[in-house]
Amino acid sequence: MPTGVAIRDARQQLFDAAERILLRDGPNALTSRAVTAEAGCAKGVLHRHFADFDDFLAELVLDRIARMGGQADVLRASAGTGTVTGNLADVLTELFESVAVAIVALVTFRDELRARLRRAGSAGVPLLTEAVAMVAAYLEAEREAGRVAADADVGTLAPTLIGAAHLLFADRGGAPPDPEAVRRTVAAVVAGAVREPR
Repeated sequence: MPTGVAIRDARQQLFDAAERILLRDGPNALTSRAVTAEAGCAKGVLHRHFADFDDFLAELVLDRIARMGGQADVLRASAGTGTVTGNLADVLTELFESVAVAIVALVTFRDELRARLRRAGSAGVPLLTEAVAMVAAYLEAEREAGRVAADADVGTLAPTLIGAAHLLFADRGGAPPDPEAVRRTVAAVVAGAVREPR
């Protein structure tokens, strides 16, 4: 990129470039040079906006966590509509077809990134922890609506659903699971708790 040419929303442009690399090539391919090349800008642009590459990565993860808030609101608002299994299968597919699987691998791979995320207040496994909270809140809303049993252990169901879906989508080399496989997995996990026609 020529010197002196302004970049609109450089942070978002860099985040989007990093996400494309993560989805296409995985966390091992994510370097500052790869990100700036993908974004079509000089390497110095990244260092003008972030203290270092780990700072950039931490901000990327925190940005993706913040985006999950909107997804959580939409899911919770869907309580009482459609089917519990269908709503869960849809949100888990949306979550894990995104960059979430690659970010989990990235966070696992980089000690300094984990440390920075912990200092920023992110507990557990970033994105997965927030996904568990999102699913638990939805299941609680469905319990209030009477579509999930009053005695259902939402605190166990939510992480079980996230773990099962993560395993379905974790194979980066293969094709993503088909929607029916996701639906069957969700149905098996919530079978004893859902109180709606199947």
